[in-house]
Amino acid sequence: MKLQSSLRQKITLGYLGYYFMALLVVALSLFIYFELRLIEQKIKLGEQFSELFDAALEIRRFEKNYFLYRQDADLQEGNRYAAKAEELLDRNAADFSMLTLAPRIVTLHNEVRAYRSLMAEYVRADPADSHHMDALETQIRKTGKSIVSISEDMAGTERRLIRASLDRFRATLVVSIVLLSLLMIAIGWLLSRMVVRPLRHMDRCVESLASGKLDKLTPPSTDREIVSITQAFNHMISELELRQKRLLRSEKLAALGTMLAGVAHELNNPLSNISLSCQILLEEINESDPERKTELLEQIDEQTVRARNIVRALLDFARDRPLKREPVPLAPLLAETLHFLNAESAPGIAIACDIPADIVLQGDRSRLQQAFLNLIKNALQALGDSGDIRIRANLLHQAALPVASAGNSNAGCHLSNEAVDIEIRDNGPGIPGDILPRIFDPFFTTKDVGQGMGLGLFIVHEIIEELGGCISAESQPGQGTSFHIQLPLEHPAEASQ
Repeated sequence: MKLQSSLRQKITLGYLGYYFMALLVVALSLFIYFELRLIEQKIKLGEQFSELFDAALEIRRFEKNYFLYRQDADLQEGNRYAAKAEELLDRNAADFSMLTLAPRIVTLHNEVRAYRSLMAEYVRADPADSHHMDALETQIRKTGKSIVSISEDMAGTERRLIRASLDRFRATLVVSIVLLSLLMIAIGWLLSRMVVRPLRHMDRCVESLASGKLDKLTPPSTDREIVSITQAFNHMISELELRQKRLLRSEKLAALGTMLAGVAHELNNPLSNISLSCQILLEEINESDPERKTELLEQIDEQTVRARNIVRALLDFARDRPLKREPVPLAPLLAETLHFLNAESAPGIAIACDIPADIVLQGDRSRLQQAFLNLIKNALQALGDSGDIRIRANLLHQAALPVASAGNSNAGCHLSNEAVDIEIRDNGPGIPGDILPRIFDPFFTTKDVGQGMGLGLFIVHEIIEELGGCISAESQPGQGTSFHIQLPLEHPAEASQ
């Protein structure tokens, strides 16, 4: 059975990776410490070689002075430096023996001893024996030169060894730092890929959910925690969709109550005409000619069809059905909606509707009617007893809502093809600037308790967005309010198919 990966396991592995890297840092620190100690020892040893070389040079200097001036002070100083060189060789014999220069150390030690013996013999020799004195002097000079040469060569070799150690240490340190940095980057990248990236994806999905987009989440990884959170969010989204449909249904029922008042008013006209025609027909049944009777019966039939259409429109609006995209002529739809609102329109309110007859939308007729009904009803309530409402529409080659500003609530628009812009404007009191950005929020209302739940504009926004459109509101206090709706356009060629 294959075990499912876990976010906790990945985080634990990340911690182990950083612990391992911390151990590497400690190991590198210990290596640097011991390497520096070793270099320090080599430098101290190099100082001994330098001191030995200086002593060799002093031996030669006092040797030359002695042979030139025959002063006992020069002889004593030369012997003193020779003794110092021999003492340095004896004192550092153990350290010098560990070096690759050990054979040359032995040679130098023998040369210093030989030099001191030759100098002692030279001092004891008979000055009258010039031949012997010259031979000893030549031997002394040769031995002194050998001491200086060996000392100088050993000091130079030691300096080169120290320099090589420093170069090796520097290269090792740089490579170690680079490798540790690459390892840290690799561990960070793996943690970002395995842990941070799925969490960021979830964060973006939650932000999208908070903005009102109820899209199901897809798990960005197979980790148990991520899968569990995704399933919980998807369940929550399903519940939200269900409750949103219920809210839409309740708001639709509220709008249906508004429409019923208009329907009652609209039905009175055809029913009155039917009743009047029937009464005339009954009174003149024996006196009227056939043409008059036919005319009255045609009027009854015409008014019956009119009443039937009104009832059908009401039933279509009330029927709960899935979203249906179909060609919807805009002008007849708004005319019918205005008829439904006749009962709520005060005598002092003038409604001007300027809709080209050739504009055909692509959408769901009942949902569009509910959106227009809510917007026009809000305008009527804002105007009170008097005012003007203007409804107009025009074609757009590229959808673009007004730029967001202090007096504009821009809900965002993403239409790329041709669209129709529908404006519903009133000259009412307007909407304050601090309230305008929140008008499309659910349950936000400025009405008194019992006069509304604050779902009207939220439902309008959801309907327009569901139909692939967008909506914005512009308002300034005291200058009225204007709603702009942009919806996809149904081309005449497509509508005729």
